[in-house]
Amino acid sequence: MKGCPNGRPFSLHLIKEKNMSLLLNRSVFGNPANTGNVLSREEAMQLLNDWVKNERLQLHMKQVAHLMKCWAAEKEGFDEAAQWRWEMAGLLHDADWDQWPDLHCKKIIEELEARNIDPEIIRAIASHGPNHFGVEPETKMDKMLFAFDELSGLIHAYSLMRPEGYTGMELKGVKKRLKEKSFAANVNREEIADAMNRAGVELDVIIQFIIERQQM
Repeated sequence: MKGCPNGRPFSLHLIKEKNMSLLLNRSVFGNPANTGNVLSREEAMQLLNDWVKNERLQLHMKQVAHLMKCWAAEKEGFDEAAQWRWEMAGLLHDADWDQWPDLHCKKIIEELEARNIDPEIIRAIASHGPNHFGVEPETKMDKMLFAFDELSGLIHAYSLMRPEGYTGMELKGVKKRLKEKSFAANVNREEIADAMNRAGVELDVIIQFIIERQQM
């Protein structure tokens, strides 16, 4: 989510207004020989802390990472190694947005390629905004990162306006805010619908999943 609720400096709409392109103009990422290679949790957190100074953006990235890990464990039945790959993709998907918004995705992709990271992780990051980066989500990891990104941000924005935060939050309340285009206006509703279709998961299921697990 590239909007104010998460404290990002400006939205992708502004990039469009300035005629700045985030298109990656490539479809292959990383080296297949590096399959299985990951950063340690300490290395990933160091990269996050070095690159992302905005605390609200850090929170967004950590929330998406947590959702990715939970989905990999609970819905896909993956082992801990695979769960970390999913979590790492979520943790670093916006790593370059804070300091280099005009190089969003390009810089973190190049960094992870230089570190010989698993291509699956790099591709998931590259495809988390297909309308902006020009990379279609293909794997389940790709599709779920795209699905969680915008919707996670909207639900967190909703929690901030509620006195009780996430406590007692209901599906119908989130869906009401989702229909109100003036609420979290920078959240692209069309992209959310597109992401749900690609993931093949009902919107209600994803919303409820996020409500129950995003309470960090």
